[in-house]
Amino acid sequence: MRLSVLLLTLVALAGTGLAAAPAAAKTQYPLTLQNCGETLVFEKAPTRTVSIGQSSTEILYALGLADKVVGTAVWFTPVLPQFESANANIKRLADNDPSFESVVAERPDLVTAEYEWHVGPQGSVATRQQFHDLKIASYISPADCVAKDNTAGGDGVRKEMFDLALLYQEIRDMAKIFDVEERGEQLVADLKARTAKAVASVADTQAKGLSMVFWFSSPEIKGDAYIAGKNGTPAYIMAALGARNVVTTEEEWPLVGWETIAQADPDVIVLARMDRRRFPADDVEAKLNFLKTDPVASQLKAVKSGHIVILDAQAMNPSLRVVDGVEAVANGVRALGLSN
Repeated sequence: MRLSVLLLTLVALAGTGLAAAPAAAKTQYPLTLQNCGETLVFEKAPTRTVSIGQSSTEILYALGLADKVVGTAVWFTPVLPQFESANANIKRLADNDPSFESVVAERPDLVTAEYEWHVGPQGSVATRQQFHDLKIASYISPADCVAKDNTAGGDGVRKEMFDLALLYQEIRDMAKIFDVEERGEQLVADLKARTAKAVASVADTQAKGLSMVFWFSSPEIKGDAYIAGKNGTPAYIMAALGARNVVTTEEEWPLVGWETIAQADPDVIVLARMDRRRFPADDVEAKLNFLKTDPVASQLKAVKSGHIVILDAQAMNPSLRVVDGVEAVANGVRALGLSN
């Protein structure tokens, strides 16, 4: 069987000033703000930040704050092209989870985290209290805590559909913390303009009626798959296109068996492409080989028809690349001849 695959390259985010941003006042210190259930107080702008999570790192870079970052960790894909030179000069503590000791060794005055399971009540790196005991502030991306329960294990349960407003909130919080509010407003304005343009560009796609699954990875290549739940970033992308998610659970990335997926028999399968190799199915080629050879998955109509779209993994996470994800999946639907 020949499996045709559409490989889509995401357009790199470029702060091109697509929209004028309102003038912003300078930050008045001490600054107090609320973040994921905690009150943070900053007496001055941080000078040494460790960022645990690619999305949080790229937000700092997009705000022109690379010179304030002394360490990064948790990478899924290569950094956005326009940040390559800056990123090359910043220490990578780990591709995946860094140790608490390696973070503290960089003497940060701020630690940012994309996921609460890295820095949270049962943080794999540390709890927030461990950092605060050392007088290190910690900030968690609102996209991972607002209307989301991370206490049940796994990747958490998202009670409401992801909204780009959560991304804008993180950008504005970082801009306030570092006293670069004008840059923050400009970045938000650019993203809003790009979002409006993306939504307009897919208006004629009319993917209504198409069913989809987004496959991120799997702990075992022949086992259950981490498939996007009903309220995460992939669900936001599908909603923008008018497509239907075959998964109805509120879990962020539930483990779903292929027999269950086969019962839903989606029209399109979207696969995550990443450099991370935490799980066997992180490799997109391993995913493709599984789909072609597994006795159940190979019989899916999307596989038989070659209705496969490969998407940058970071576009499936709450990140600066979500807008690219909308555009890329829309282009995929069109290229596969599935738009109405």
